[in-house]
Amino acid sequence: MNFYHFTPAVLDGGLGTTLEDVFSVDISHTPLWSAKVSAEKPQTVVASHLGFLRAGARIILTSTYQCSLSTYRRAGYSDMDAIISMRDAVRLAGEAKVIYAKEKLDSVVKIALSLGPFGASLIPAQDFDGCYPPPFGPAEYSASASNYNSFSGDVEMENAAVEALTQFHLERLLIFARDPTVWGMIDCVAFETIPLVREVKAIRQAMSLLLRELSADDLLFKGKPWWISFVFPDGQCPERQYTGGMPVTASDMVYAALQWEPAPVKDATRRVAIMPIPSGIGINCTPLKFFAALVNEMSEARISMRGPQDSKPWLVLYPNGGDTYDPVSRTWSVREESNKHSWAIDFGRLVKEISSTIIPNVWSGVVCGGCCRTVPEDIIALSQVLSLG
Repeated sequence: MNFYHFTPAVLDGGLGTTLEDVFSVDISHTPLWSAKVSAEKPQTVVASHLGFLRAGARIILTSTYQCSLSTYRRAGYSDMDAIISMRDAVRLAGEAKVIYAKEKLDSVVKIALSLGPFGASLIPAQDFDGCYPPPFGPAEYSASASNYNSFSGDVEMENAAVEALTQFHLERLLIFARDPTVWGMIDCVAFETIPLVREVKAIRQAMSLLLRELSADDLLFKGKPWWISFVFPDGQCPERQYTGGMPVTASDMVYAALQWEPAPVKDATRRVAIMPIPSGIGINCTPLKFFAALVNEMSEARISMRGPQDSKPWLVLYPNGGDTYDPVSRTWSVREESNKHSWAIDFGRLVKEISSTIIPNVWSGVVCGGCCRTVPEDIIALSQVLSLG
């Protein structure tokens, strides 16, 4: 099951921050972020998608990262309006794909459904910290008290949190999957910026339940790949502690994503089914300086896994532009950089090194692009670096 025909396959950049930086749209004062622009200025979103396609991206992510019914309710939308808006965001990516195909006679563009973590639906956002309120986690984020995101050995509460997160992700998936036209436009599903082991497990359970609902009479799901990308804001997993008080590592995230485990439901023959394994795993919205060490750790973890799960997933890498985000003030601290193309040069060289040394033995291929604070100009530069010998 492949994401793409080529490796490296080029992904787009940061859609939300491109709307801010290139199209001068303020998205910082709404819980919906780029989804707000999809509803109110749809052609601006189309233009942003086109900017990345013209820059060399062949996989574009939909403007649905923050989308969930709870997020739309907080923004004052009815559930019906929310569902319409979420599906329309996919159609906007489809519109950009059609326009670009007519311009370049290029039909190999893929659309990835962007789904952020539960933390993306919270205020302040908890993508990078994973401090989730019950039942999704042990405690919500506090600006004045110590924060923690682990149950510290309480297995019952941990399992309840996994179940709550499973239902959150399944609810969103079903909004798209129950519209055959929209679901058919989606080439792959991207679960992005996942900070916690329990959420990785919940996503896999949600995909298992989705497969159970769709497999009987909907063939559109067959062959649709999906990935889970983790976030390591300071080079480490945001989940500092878990059962037994041991630190969570990038290896733990790999094991949670790729190990064969029983599914939450039995298959049609009443046998215990196996939770689906993602077609790819990776890293996103993490500073580039941490990628080399993290990729090495993830690759070693993958090599250490033996048994029937030895199929090779894709490696999906899209670092942020290097700026630092404050989720409370919703502002960016801009990096100082003498060469505006150094991000693309350094990242492109890393991807080429990974492709020539690690990929053949561990991964099926690599998908690479940018996350927050990367714009079409960065993808142009990255594409140029990758195209060099």
